[in-house]
Amino acid sequence: MNKIELVASMADISGLKKIEAERALDAFVESVEKELSHEGEVRLVGFGTFSVLRKAATEGRNPKTGAPIAIPARSVPKFKPGKQLKDVVENGSKKSSGKR
Repeated sequence: MNKIELVASMADISGLKKIEAERALDAFVESVEKELSHEGEVRLVGFGTFSVLRKAATEGRNPKTGAPIAIPARSVPKFKPGKQLKDVVENGSKKSSGKR
């Protein structure tokens, strides 16, 4: 699913116009980016948590020459899915109550 398809799906499910759904999606993405850029996290209970993972500097090797390469420290975005999302993916149904 690409952005256009996601916006259409959001509009269909929520009853919003497509332009409103696109603004909502853009606002969501911007809010997550802003929070992560300040090393924060965004927690959506049941869905998952967006956070920042700090990777330390390390030394790698150039695969062609074998020469050592310094890989600088960096921050990377991370997403950890929540239980409800895991259940939906595993069972293929949104109506997962958690009881089996």
